Amino acid sequence: MVKRVRLSVAYDGTNYCGFQIQQNGPTIEEELNRHLSELLEENIKVIGASRTDSGVHALCNIVVFDTSSRIPAEKISYAMNQRLPEDIRIRKSEEVELSFHPRKRKSMKTYEYRILNKEFPIPTRRLYTHFAYEHFKIHLMKEAAAYLVGEHDFKSFCSSGSEIDSTIRTIYMLDVNENDGEISIQVSGNGFLYNMVRIIAGTLMEVGKGNMTPDEMGKILERKDRSAAGPTAPAKGLTLLSYEFFD
Repeated sequence: MVKRVRLSVAYDGTNYCGFQIQQNGPTIEEELNRHLSELLEENIKVIGASRTDSGVHALCNIVVFDTSSRIPAEKISYAMNQRLPEDIRIRKSEEVELSFHPRKRKSMKTYEYRILNKEFPIPTRRLYTHFAYEHFKIHLMKEAAAYLVGEHDFKSFCSSGSEIDSTIRTIYMLDVNENDGEISIQVSGNGFLYNMVRIIAGTLMEVGKGNMTPDEMGKILERKDRSAAGPTAPAKGLTLLSYEFFD
């Protein structure tokens, strides 16, 4: 009997070319498919909820796959963690209904972008934060962030060349905080366009440095033009924090 298994997957994206299988290097999807196929002695192809980019990290990306194996779904996480490289771990495995598809369910994703804002870099944080020595005005970044909350057309915050049906998305929360020289940009939404969070982070940094005013954020939305927004922030500062399903 076929069953569908859902995995919550955490990974350090430093050494991978993103989640989705590519020709130019190793990916998270490739590692999961290979080790699951060996463990279950079947040809397994996972379906991922979020196709994170090269160098992006995750605490809880969701994947599903179908299997005829008699291994209990909740035991697969233990077996996989004995096989996977140490920069990928399964945090939970469970059986779900066969109709469950992570990209077709209403959900809320939360990402965090971290900026190490000190005079000099700290080697132990180099893989998980973007280093910037400039002075950032956090209150201006917060003010700018408020313009993006709600349902908007985020075409200005989508990398050029993306093939999608709609650029309308809803942001439920976008907050900027600073603690001991580390700036955290957290954003929750019902979905994100290609590079959207990194472009938001890059644009907020421009506001924080005084290169843009907060009210320009509203004008950038209205332009619906990628060139109106700020630069795409480096991938290593971004982590997928949580993934919640509404139904």
